[in-house]
Amino acid sequence: MRCEYLESPISIDTQTPRFTWTYSGDSGFTQDSYTVSVASAEEKLSDPDIWCSGAIVSSAPFAIMPDTGLLESDRKYYWQVKAWNADSTQVLISEPEEFRTAMMDRTDWRAHWISDSHGKDFAAAPMFRKEFDAMEKVISARIYMSACAYAEVRINGELISDSVLDPGYTHYDKRNLYSVTDVTDKIKDGANVLTAVLGNGFYNEIEPVATWNFENARWRDRARFILELHLTYSDGKTTVVPSDNSWKTTSDGPYLSNNIYAGDTYDARKEIEGWYSPGFDDSSLANALEVPDPSPLLVAQKMPQIRITEEIKPVNVKSFGDTVYVFDFGKNISGICRLRINGEAGTEVSIAHTELLKENGRTEPGNIDIYYKTVPGYEFQTDNYILKGSGVEEWSPSFTYHGFRYAEVKTSVPMKLGKENLTALYIHTDLESVGSFECSNPLLDTLWNMTRRTYCNNLLSIPTDCPQREKNGWTADAYLSQEIGLLNYDAILFYEKWLDDFIDNQREDGRISGIIPTSDWGYDDWIGPVWDAALFIIPYNLYLYYGDKTIIERIWPICEKYLAYLKTREDPDGLLSYGIGDWLSYEAQTPTDYTSSLFYYHDYRIMTEFSFILNKESSSLMSNMERLRNAINKKFYNPETGVYASGTQTGQAAALYVKVVPAEEIPKVVAKLEEFVKQNGGHLNFGSMGSKVVLRTLTEYGLKDVAYEMASKEDHPSWLAWIHDGYTSLGETWIMSPKFNDASLDHIFFGDISAWLVNDIAGINKDDLAPGFGHIVISPHFVDGLDWANASYNSVKGLIKAGWKKKGEKVVVEVTIPENTTATLKIEGMPDRQLRSGKTRIKTRLPR
Repeated sequence: MRCEYLESPISIDTQTPRFTWTYSGDSGFTQDSYTVSVASAEEKLSDPDIWCSGAIVSSAPFAIMPDTGLLESDRKYYWQVKAWNADSTQVLISEPEEFRTAMMDRTDWRAHWISDSHGKDFAAAPMFRKEFDAMEKVISARIYMSACAYAEVRINGELISDSVLDPGYTHYDKRNLYSVTDVTDKIKDGANVLTAVLGNGFYNEIEPVATWNFENARWRDRARFILELHLTYSDGKTTVVPSDNSWKTTSDGPYLSNNIYAGDTYDARKEIEGWYSPGFDDSSLANALEVPDPSPLLVAQKMPQIRITEEIKPVNVKSFGDTVYVFDFGKNISGICRLRINGEAGTEVSIAHTELLKENGRTEPGNIDIYYKTVPGYEFQTDNYILKGSGVEEWSPSFTYHGFRYAEVKTSVPMKLGKENLTALYIHTDLESVGSFECSNPLLDTLWNMTRRTYCNNLLSIPTDCPQREKNGWTADAYLSQEIGLLNYDAILFYEKWLDDFIDNQREDGRISGIIPTSDWGYDDWIGPVWDAALFIIPYNLYLYYGDKTIIERIWPICEKYLAYLKTREDPDGLLSYGIGDWLSYEAQTPTDYTSSLFYYHDYRIMTEFSFILNKESSSLMSNMERLRNAINKKFYNPETGVYASGTQTGQAAALYVKVVPAEEIPKVVAKLEEFVKQNGGHLNFGSMGSKVVLRTLTEYGLKDVAYEMASKEDHPSWLAWIHDGYTSLGETWIMSPKFNDASLDHIFFGDISAWLVNDIAGINKDDLAPGFGHIVISPHFVDGLDWANASYNSVKGLIKAGWKKKGEKVVVEVTIPENTTATLKIEGMPDRQLRSGKTRIKTRLPR
């Protein structure tokens, strides 16, 4: 039972919440109809005072409440589902569930945005405090908080939550997110104190150290925040403690500077004794300034927060004299380090983070600092701590994160350091894991885990390209890796948030940028439509995986406007000739006018699907789709040879993948794709686009063993060669350039192979005609070189499992289908078999 895809949420700020549910057990229950009731009290559910759907005939466990206007801010509500099977012989009634509204409108807030009197170029972080009394027994307490960019909030010195880098990153002048936190257990009877310290993030890039113009962002200003503490007492009375000009502020604290690309600098000698305790004399401090709202929208953050998900001890420490130590944490992560140290006051400690080591064992930043412009006090991926000299001190930065495996610690005086002195803290948006895969090839299992890690390394409230040098939401990187995410993590709220950023990103002429969010960088022609296709692909995938058309309704006008823009960019052939395509290809170059035109067609193909989903007029979309299909085949296809464009693996596979190939030409095009692969010794020869389409297309058209041979290659260029090279996350290039050009070791855009393993090797697939896994397609492939494979996926309908194991000339297939759905089992050489919920085990002869 989930409201807005959350269990018992306290952050609902819409009058039209979505309700979803799943069925457990093995009764074979199939929903034919349902009723959803919403009430202001549990006892009112039998005669709901807020909403009752009435009997809805549908097998989908999904409902949207219409706008009744009855939901009020900061209130608890109850909901319940009653469901029937087709002949009403089974009637199920759920236990009541709760959800709580947050702030339904900005006018419901009593708080003001506040900051201090310093300008945006002042480096030290602003600190705030407010004392309040809780005179009676508090039975409920919640904090509503937003900040530009981040706020670290404490009550009586205790952090209010385990989240970091809160709230999420947006176009700060268009939309701000606020988090909602239950802090009931942190309120003491009597005197309490609220404190906050603010970080800059992408809101206030003080120094021009990066390439993407955030130092010139139109929203850039001094860090600020807004907060309300809501207290409910045992007698029913309520109190609100809002941020306003009664709060006290100072910047004369330990937070000397913070930069999202460089790091934090913290001087523990400047910690203010008593700051976190009620009764501290703050009368000499300045009052906070009430400042304007940074944007017109203040929206509840429903996606999971960024958290520390793992603490990692070093596997090795190497000293270089008595002031330099290099710590190896064994794997590449996104995060920070926690320092634990004992020394004299004034001792300076720096922690620099890298992915590589030099031959002499020192850290090598060269592959990830190529776009960084160092200025004094802002070294790349480097945090600084100054000891206060009071015994053992622990510290970790609050307002930055890094991509790293290694950390080089330098001390200003000789010190003896070991494994106990530094711990890596793995941080990313904490999505729930919903997928698994394993097989008889241990290298593919390693690759699977590397892919999951790389995906999480690039989840920091937006999907990023890399967690070190850029930290940007490159659009193609995100859609190329989306199915990895959806098969592994419950990611709908994460992507819906990012699609809101697309809405805020679009210019008046319809164009969107290659990185989202952005202030002004990335609208250039060199990026172009292959990247922009994320606008269509990401919401469509969400619909197919979740069966929810809400985001398509929201994104439809943005897509319309964007397609109108592309119409103005057509060349004389009616196609598009600008932009990039198969980015960072190994050797083969696929023309970008071809790939841009393919994805222009693909946009229209998906937009046509959107029109069917939303019951909108589709004839003009279909007409444009057919026009583009004909123009692409006329310009780029040679029917005599069966070759598209320049004749590359990507060129052949992409045409098949987006369904632009005429039906009668498909065998010829597939044969050429196979030929290009075999001519290359079975090796890959493509870039980011090819990594998405080649394995899938080979498998779809009967060349599963050719695909597996490519996937399992261990020499360069291949995925598995990275493992032999010592990578622990996915590379940005197939072979690292000795000049370190585009050579991050933490990029996700080559990772779709891991989604292919689930879809095409284990065989778990969605049915596009029954979105939200209303029907499931199980189509395993028993490839030469693998003895067994297993996968699972906890879908919106429940847990799906598929696995197979060869036994001599036969193979045993085991499948689990959740309640309230059906499946088709497709095995080569066998008639399709229809499956209902439950477990199925069959033994059959291996296809010849």
